[in-house]
Amino acid sequence: MRETWIVTDGAVGMEAQGIAVAEAVGLPYTLKRVKPAGLMRLIPIRFQHLVPAERRIAASESSSPLAPPWPRLVISIGRRSVPLALAIKWVGGAYGLHIQNPKGPAHLFDLIAAPVHDDFEAPNVISTFGAVHSVTAARLNEAGARFAPQIADLPHPRIAVLLGGESRAFSFPPEVGARFGDRLAKLARECRGTLLITPSRRTGPDTLSAVAEAVNDVPHIIWDGRGENPYFAFLSLADAIVVTEDSVNMVTEATGTGKPVYIQPLPGRSSRLARFHALMRERGATRPFEGRIDPFDYAPINDTEAVAAPIRKALGIESTE
Repeated sequence: MRETWIVTDGAVGMEAQGIAVAEAVGLPYTLKRVKPAGLMRLIPIRFQHLVPAERRIAASESSSPLAPPWPRLVISIGRRSVPLALAIKWVGGAYGLHIQNPKGPAHLFDLIAAPVHDDFEAPNVISTFGAVHSVTAARLNEAGARFAPQIADLPHPRIAVLLGGESRAFSFPPEVGARFGDRLAKLARECRGTLLITPSRRTGPDTLSAVAEAVNDVPHIIWDGRGENPYFAFLSLADAIVVTEDSVNMVTEATGTGKPVYIQPLPGRSSRLARFHALMRERGATRPFEGRIDPFDYAPINDTEAVAAPIRKALGIESTE
């Protein structure tokens, strides 16, 4: 069976979105972490698609060979993956999906899944609410059941805390982590609950240490990077979720649970993420974190199937459900 290639620059959040769609489509997949090499690096990304496809492929570096057998489906995420994904599509005759705004001609792809806050429209664009993701009831139930014995004695409410980190738009230094941790500890004491904290790859070790020190005297579990990340288990077992504002992926995944999601601000500014958070608040899926949690309801957010369904139809693949 010809497979799916997920073409990215190696960013973990981007890969997660590609994997989510690939799993929903149902074809086996391979990650291709790519970048231009040689003289191709001197050509601006927006012009690289004008170079002949074979030359683009030859003038690239990849985590595994870009060679036959070519994929049936190529999924690219982020504008830096666009030129090579289009080259693979052209040479191998693959169906091409791009996730996010490609910052280039939309008609070169078969389908584009662009989040509403990207404000990108074209005849072949599906507008998604936030990031596509793989938070499903089945995955949450499985992860929660495996991890539940480890927190069986810890009190409710259980509050999952998803930590982001440094990015082009936001910073998360240790002093901010300490203040955030103090606020979380105060919340845990007042509600007599438990904190379930997991960092991302962007969370600085000093910042994580500052958070850990601040919550040391309240019931908590912090994933220290060893063993399997209990991310999905924490989402499954939490009564409420607090997420730092820097990650569209983490916020959308949290809202895939249908549980109360609270957003912790960080120093910095992004007009694109400001639009995203405004849309999430209007949808009723998130609220600002102000040191307290209250129950509220909304329909879980997951547009992954809306993207996968037309791909399966185009490729003649039966639903995996």
